[in-house]
Amino acid sequence: MTFKDLISLQYPSVIVYLCKWLLIALIIGVFVGGASAFFLITLDWCTNFREENSKIIWGLPAAGFIIGALYHYFGKSVVRGNNQLLDEYHFPEKIIPFKMAPLVLVTTLGTHLFGGSAGREGTAVQMGGAIADQLSRFFDIKSLDRRILITMGISSGFAAVFGTPLAGAIFALEVLIVGRMRFEALLPSVLVAIIADQACKGFGGTHTEYVVAHIPPITLPNLGLCIVAAICFGIVARLFSKGTHFWSSQFKRLQYPPLRPLIGGIVIAVAIYFISSTRYIGLGVPVIVESFSRQGLPYDFILKLLFTTFTLGAGFKGGEVTPLFYIGATLGNALVWILPLPMDLLAAMGFVAVFAGATNTPIACTLMGIELFGIEAGQYIAVACFVAYLFSGHSGIYASQIIGSAKHPIFNIEKGKLLSEIVAFRKRKE
Repeated sequence: MTFKDLISLQYPSVIVYLCKWLLIALIIGVFVGGASAFFLITLDWCTNFREENSKIIWGLPAAGFIIGALYHYFGKSVVRGNNQLLDEYHFPEKIIPFKMAPLVLVTTLGTHLFGGSAGREGTAVQMGGAIADQLSRFFDIKSLDRRILITMGISSGFAAVFGTPLAGAIFALEVLIVGRMRFEALLPSVLVAIIADQACKGFGGTHTEYVVAHIPPITLPNLGLCIVAAICFGIVARLFSKGTHFWSSQFKRLQYPPLRPLIGGIVIAVAIYFISSTRYIGLGVPVIVESFSRQGLPYDFILKLLFTTFTLGAGFKGGEVTPLFYIGATLGNALVWILPLPMDLLAAMGFVAVFAGATNTPIACTLMGIELFGIEAGQYIAVACFVAYLFSGHSGIYASQIIGSAKHPIFNIEKGKLLSEIVAFRKRKE
């Protein structure tokens, strides 16, 4: 290669590009990582307080009314949450209001403090997206760069709250369009995910560790068992997605939004009173950890699915991902009765595969499985995630997810936005 060839590669421009996004990644990563650490610490406090004061569940209806009222009177512009981030990426109209971050933080903590069944990913992603997009106010950000900023917000929030930077970076790219990925944000997404993860740990955020000690050789019989388990994970992921949309549509029949979580809170509180257990509310991390080493109840995943889809459908705030971990891990735990695979391996496969099916992000979930459980389980994790993705259908938990290509020609594309809509919109904007 000659000197002229080297110059033609335009290294100075590439270095400027790298420095630009590294600086932006530092700003976003530190702020989102710090916010995520605060969120994780306060969420642990809320969880511990609730477990020590179980009667607080009777305050859930009042908390629900306050949550509904906050969004009805002060948060109509940010009430769509994660779907709003996806829409703003594909159809950019205006900067995401910063109030999305504090609103979702406070209302998620309220949901968990009083006993709703929800997760934390939605909160972290919305905080990340809202914080990252504020840079559009201070810099001359072009349309493409703004979409990269939103991607970085999703990536940083996800990476920080779960401690999985590689999965967070790819999740932010993969969740946007089913079946396709755009790579212009790949480097910024990776950089900000790593920085946000390190910042979260530096500010005191901690993450649960999981151990998979029994991993058999990947023989053809074991591969067949893995596929059978993955089909179950995919079907349950589809049930979760459909359940969330079903309860949401039912509650929308109530014209006054604050009444939705109020009534939902009453139903949840009464249900918890009759089952006399807090096993199915909150994040459920102790049950997830338990499913790797001890036989649980065979219906754990069903009840968690019902409580979570009902909670979120009623209008409480939080995320879906940690409950999906719970559902997948406990389903894997239950499958040990019929599939001769190690319990911890089945729980690990379900942990990420149900999530992959519900969010249509099998690559990110495979990376997450490797980051959490080790490379030794990688082949089982990959098969479980991709088969579950295939069997979960096109509709996921995010209604604004764009359908780029069908998962298989035999499937009909269900209701959702198509990639052609993006192209038409951007042509009109030009």
